[in-house]
Amino acid sequence: MAEHFDIIVVGAGHAGCEAALAAARMGARTALLTLNPDTVARMSCNPAIGGLAKGQLVREIDALGGEMGRVIDATGIQFRMINTGKGPAMHSPRAQADRAAYHLEMKRRLEAQPDLVLRQDTVTGLLVRHGRIRGVRLRDQSECLAGSVILTTGTFLNGLLHLGPARVPGGRMGEPPARALSESLRELGFTLDRLKTDTPPRLNGRTINYDALELQHGDDEPRPFSFSTQRIERQQLPCHMAHTNPRTHDIIRAAMDRAPLYDGQIQAGLGPRYCPSIEVKVVRFPDRDQHLLFLEPEGLNTLEVYCNGLFTSLPRDVQEDMIHSIRGLEEARILRYGYAVEYDWVPPTQLRPSLETRRVEGLFHAGQINGTSGYEEAAAQGIIAGINAARRLQGRGPLILGRDEAYIGVLIDDLVTKGTEEPYRMFTSLAEYRLVLRQDNADRRLMRYGYENGLIPGRMWRNLQAKERAIATTVEYLRNTRRDDKSLATLLRRPEMDMDTLGRMDPRVNELAADPEVREQVEIELKYEGYLKRQMEQIERFRRNEDRLIPDWLDYGDIPALRREAREKFSERQPRSLGQAARISGISPADVSMLMVYLEGRRRRGEEAARKES
Repeated sequence: MAEHFDIIVVGAGHAGCEAALAAARMGARTALLTLNPDTVARMSCNPAIGGLAKGQLVREIDALGGEMGRVIDATGIQFRMINTGKGPAMHSPRAQADRAAYHLEMKRRLEAQPDLVLRQDTVTGLLVRHGRIRGVRLRDQSECLAGSVILTTGTFLNGLLHLGPARVPGGRMGEPPARALSESLRELGFTLDRLKTDTPPRLNGRTINYDALELQHGDDEPRPFSFSTQRIERQQLPCHMAHTNPRTHDIIRAAMDRAPLYDGQIQAGLGPRYCPSIEVKVVRFPDRDQHLLFLEPEGLNTLEVYCNGLFTSLPRDVQEDMIHSIRGLEEARILRYGYAVEYDWVPPTQLRPSLETRRVEGLFHAGQINGTSGYEEAAAQGIIAGINAARRLQGRGPLILGRDEAYIGVLIDDLVTKGTEEPYRMFTSLAEYRLVLRQDNADRRLMRYGYENGLIPGRMWRNLQAKERAIATTVEYLRNTRRDDKSLATLLRRPEMDMDTLGRMDPRVNELAADPEVREQVEIELKYEGYLKRQMEQIERFRRNEDRLIPDWLDYGDIPALRREAREKFSERQPRSLGQAARISGISPADVSMLMVYLEGRRRRGEEAARKES
């Protein structure tokens, strides 16, 4: 007999873990199905969480009630705040992870979660009736039924591994692909395409000459990712920096006829633009005589070292020569060779902003299946998909974060509105309102959503309310207290002034803002007040178009003034607002104006009809 759940999550990578935990914590009986429970939350690529813009995503996941921030706080071995030389909008936390410890800690939390069943199973197809998901079919032809299904398949959909001339079916080295599921999606009418990504070689740290490399330490006082973590107490390890050189590049150029990326073996293009293979770097930047590499420890209980920046699918002998040409790595032994993985993905313009598919009701996609790159982007989609699948079960509308509210909102809006032609990676430059969307205030922006959905405990919510009161009280005191005919708020705006200096001038400041997070928020709020005010004015203009919703029943064929291309794109993407309609690639301001005029006319005619009836 078929087993019944409320929600089924397929795939236990970073997206699947967040989706399953969110759904279960919201009261949905949830099944998390994975090919192998021993690879839950596996870091297939670099052993790190966060980084430029990615750190903001992790802080937002945490504010919503997700798990990634808490797990990296428990297992991180080097924490750094990046871009501290720039303004607070550019600050991004990053942490090296103990790869094995991270996986085991996340697995333990999944196993301990009530209403969540973690199970080893292979999904071979989707069960759909009358356009609505019913569940999944398993490898033994049994059925597992649910009202919602979330696909978080990573690189496993029809995955193919490339190492030199060798081609091996797989989603990761040593793990089989999910071929039948790709065919099931095609049969349901979904458009699929191919993407690829690379991994670098891993080295035996015992064979590295660290004396020849540049040392990179973490922060003296590590800052946690999670708003619930008080302090980082784990042992911390350094990283090291190395560089390629002209000899390295000559070795690569001489082997280009054996490179799967350039000999036609890989069909999915060049891969991530901002995380390219070393082959692409050498071709794209012929005048560069060196490229920076980061040698990152894999954990406290292993000597394995990740060679970040040397992503490749070149043959083994070329990788050996390449490694040994680098200063400090002359005698290094390779533990794992780099390889490329080519896989199917489902272009995300086939999704609603809730991450539910347009074609099949109750089916959600999250993570690399949507064309993204990175653990953080995957986890961000996962928690939103999990929340929305659970809200659907509860008969509630979806949670859709705006571009003005979160980096997560920017990420999902870019995917479903604009789509992508290469693995999508989040950057601060993609967020128009990044002065407001900082890593330091993610709790103030998003924790209310986590609390409303039962993912944030009452204690954390009360702590945030107390923090908000302390910020407001301190700001008011600084505005109203004067020294030498200037308010303390005015003095704080001086470049040489900060809250610590102000506290030495007036001890009352230290009493009101005893919490370091309160001091930070007050200083940012007052020092950047003019910039933040202008950003809020921009956000208000943005919201006016976002609030002008387009009804689901609208037939764009009924608007004769629209260009044919605009009618086709609006019909395909089904924008939920005028703002989203304007962001669709190929749509002109004139198209949006025509749509606005038509909607306004419909509204006025409706009001007139209502008056006549009354």
